[in-house]
Amino acid sequence: MATAAAQPQPVEIPDKLYFRIGEVSRLTGVKASVLRFWESEFPQLHPKKSGTNQRLYRRKDIETVLEIKRLLWEKRFTIEGARAALAEQRHARRQERAAPAAQEAQTAPPPAPPVHILQRHLFAPDPERAAALLDRVRQELKAVLALLSD
Repeated sequence: MATAAAQPQPVEIPDKLYFRIGEVSRLTGVKASVLRFWESEFPQLHPKKSGTNQRLYRRKDIETVLEIKRLLWEKRFTIEGARAALAEQRHARRQERAAPAAQEAQTAPPPAPPVHILQRHLFAPDPERAAALLDRVRQELKAVLALLSD
């Protein structure tokens, strides 16, 4: 009787900001020593370090660990092949994010050139209004300077 290949169970990552290496090891099923080795082999995997030099993994780092594990252990990639596959995936995600922005830029009308408020008022035909505006701006700047010098 043939047995079906076991499908990996999806990992549920708790809703936390940071995870220590022991937690990541338990979540992913990858030994801590292997995680440290992968950090040196995969530039995409770079957990932060705390003041006491403990590794602090983010959700993104755990997802990267799971993808590395899948590529190396399930797909049987070499380390170099997995590194290239991760880089290709990252490039594809960037392309996907850039495509809607490029499409929007093509369909959107060009933005109106910005007109600075002072330009609008200083070059207005009413010089008294422009002078009053400059006086008000000067007073506000003096007030800001007074606040900063306290």
